[in-house]
Amino acid sequence: MSELRGPVRIVGTGLIGTSIGLALARLGVVVELVDGNPDNALMAERIGAGSRLVQIEPQLVVVAVPPDHVGAVVAEQLKQTDAIVTDAASVKSKPLADARSLTDDVSRYVGSHPMAGSERNGPLAARADLFDGATWAITPHETSTPEAIDLVRRLAEAAGARTVELSVEDHDLGVARVSHLPHLMSALAAGTLADAPSSHLQLSGQGVRDVTRIAAGDPALWTQIVSANSGALTGLLEQIRGELDRLLVALSKEEAADELTAILGQGVSGAVRVPGKHGTPHIDLITVLVTIPDRPGQLAKLFADAAESGANVEDLRIDHSPGRPVGEVELSVKPASVDQLVDVLTERGWVVHR
Repeated sequence: MSELRGPVRIVGTGLIGTSIGLALARLGVVVELVDGNPDNALMAERIGAGSRLVQIEPQLVVVAVPPDHVGAVVAEQLKQTDAIVTDAASVKSKPLADARSLTDDVSRYVGSHPMAGSERNGPLAARADLFDGATWAITPHETSTPEAIDLVRRLAEAAGARTVELSVEDHDLGVARVSHLPHLMSALAAGTLADAPSSHLQLSGQGVRDVTRIAAGDPALWTQIVSANSGALTGLLEQIRGELDRLLVALSKEEAADELTAILGQGVSGAVRVPGKHGTPHIDLITVLVTIPDRPGQLAKLFADAAESGANVEDLRIDHSPGRPVGEVELSVKPASVDQLVDVLTERGWVVHR
């Protein structure tokens, strides 16, 4: 078994690279920071993600640069060092193909992909706990050495993630389903709002915020991501196009309730298959709605009162009521906890709805 001793060289000090550095630094692993943008590297160093001045040969190199450049940097690091090399890109086929076109031996290279991130970019968005409890995909190819695979697994575990091993091709199809396609669908939905009348936007509620949230990601970065995974995405988009045609036909008929119900039911079937928190199986939760005044301290008071009930809040979201000085907090709990939560909150003066 390979022990992660360090130093670890991180090439690219954006959100992911800097977060990896912070996660390793809390374990005392020596981290070298490299970035073509000296300001990013300096900022990552100042917040404790590592040092720009490490002069020791690295044990492991983590490439965390934009997707279009991953393969070239992987090949460069394989040539310049004797280290094992991994990357953090969200697409694996193209970096592997690019690296192979630039160097003969890629046996020390194992692709990987931490499934964590944020709409924010840059080193100042980084967090040491970004990967805690997250899934980290490891994607060895047919010539990857066992030592390289094991060391990359140790990296993910050191950062707090749980690992899953996939082939390069299976990974790219998987992320197309759960990440890249949802982003494109969100962008298309949000795009219809760009020239919408302001009177329409005044009707906005939590539903449209949920659907369009991820559309706020950097367009230039997402262009690289989806372009690099065009093969997997094309098949899924063709499937979606077929379902859109089916939906349009159903909407054009006067009596199409059964067809519409079937389409919507298929969505429910897919939604319940999404794992719950910490990767656990999906569980049915009951939502308790609490009206909350829009003033300081109220959210903290609500959380304290909910904790006093003994109910574990599995999920929550906040919906702001347009034109009213209140909002609604949705607390999702297991069915067995609903009555005790409602009773305690009601006793403490909250307006509660099931």
